[in-house]
Amino acid sequence: MQFIDRTKVTVKAGDGGHGKSAFRREKFVPKGGPSGGDGGRGADIIFVVDNNMNTLLDFRFHHKFVGKNGEKGEIKNCYGHAGEPCYVKVPQGTIIKDEATGEVLADLTEIGQEVVIAKGGRGGRGNAKFSTSANRAPTFAEFGEPGEAKNLLLELKLLADVGLVGYPSVGKSSIISMVSAARPEIADYHFTTITPVLGVVSLGEEHSFVMADIPGLIEGAAEGVGLGHDFLRHVERTKVIIHVLDASGIEGRDPVEDYHKINHELKKYSERIAKRPQVIAANKMDLPEARENYEKLQKLAQAEGVKIFPVSAATNDGLQALMECVSQMLDEYIEEPEVIEEVKIYEPAIEEDITISRNMSGEFVVSGKALEKLVAMTNFNNDEALRRFQYIWRVKGIEQKLKERGVKQGDTVHIMDMEFEYKE
Repeated sequence: MQFIDRTKVTVKAGDGGHGKSAFRREKFVPKGGPSGGDGGRGADIIFVVDNNMNTLLDFRFHHKFVGKNGEKGEIKNCYGHAGEPCYVKVPQGTIIKDEATGEVLADLTEIGQEVVIAKGGRGGRGNAKFSTSANRAPTFAEFGEPGEAKNLLLELKLLADVGLVGYPSVGKSSIISMVSAARPEIADYHFTTITPVLGVVSLGEEHSFVMADIPGLIEGAAEGVGLGHDFLRHVERTKVIIHVLDASGIEGRDPVEDYHKINHELKKYSERIAKRPQVIAANKMDLPEARENYEKLQKLAQAEGVKIFPVSAATNDGLQALMECVSQMLDEYIEEPEVIEEVKIYEPAIEEDITISRNMSGEFVVSGKALEKLVAMTNFNNDEALRRFQYIWRVKGIEQKLKERGVKQGDTVHIMDMEFEYKE
């Protein structure tokens, strides 16, 4: 199966339904009051973790999700129906980021976990809601509020118990193919594995774990060199690391140096990853060159305080003992407490103050989320609605701010897509 671990999607929550402008027209009820109902709320976009998904491949073909709009309000104060929530299924371990800012909106780690990523717009109020003692028969109603729209980046971090790390071509793919049913591509060249491969290692009843053969790491990966961050992102959630070294050194590298270089990259990327329990797998022990290097690796393991196992993925020697040790390490593993500084909690942005700027033509541009929402929900073809907008315009001090910026009679002013000529 092809493994897709990063993709982009667009979401658009449903708009709120328009409010209704209506009056009672019943027999024997003269001068019936306003009876227009409110519009229904637009559909939220909700991401949910689905146990039947394990990749982001589906999003390659379906990358736009649009929620249903709320229904319009009706006569006799009847409200419109709200739009049914739009659920987007994702695999366990998915991180959702705002593409524009890089902000983490959600980190979905539990089966069934849900999060509202884009909120549906509020339904517009019917004219019955605007009835006051001064105006008992308002003729206007609000349009529905637009739903939130976002461009998202989805990233999938593998939720493997054990991660195989090491330089390219040290034999990680061969090891996982021998101890599990996984069948990664294997060849005598670097970066054969370019996407993570998962395999389940079974050591009898209630003694199984998930192992990830992760793309080869090279020097500079913490800065994104080579497969860099694509590799390190998948190591983050493993509990135990099997550090695979080529004991034969036939690639012309020193396995002791390889060990230190890779741990240096892990530490640069994350102190928490570097502290994960490790065990060394000295691979390719079937080759005669490995014996001399193994003595050096034994001294290294003793100095580092880690266990070492001589193994051969080609002959299957030593792999059973290695897997049993790893299983025991998992049983003894104690989860580290989360570092609060690393966790970002998504909260809706606070509506900023109204700002006034000028475009390339020298025309005035008024912006601000609260004002833009008001514009979107106002029916400017209705005189009463227009007067209400003008009243709010004055209360917010926008006219005064325009004067301070030097607006003159006849100047053009823009708010979103609306354009009008300024008059005193």
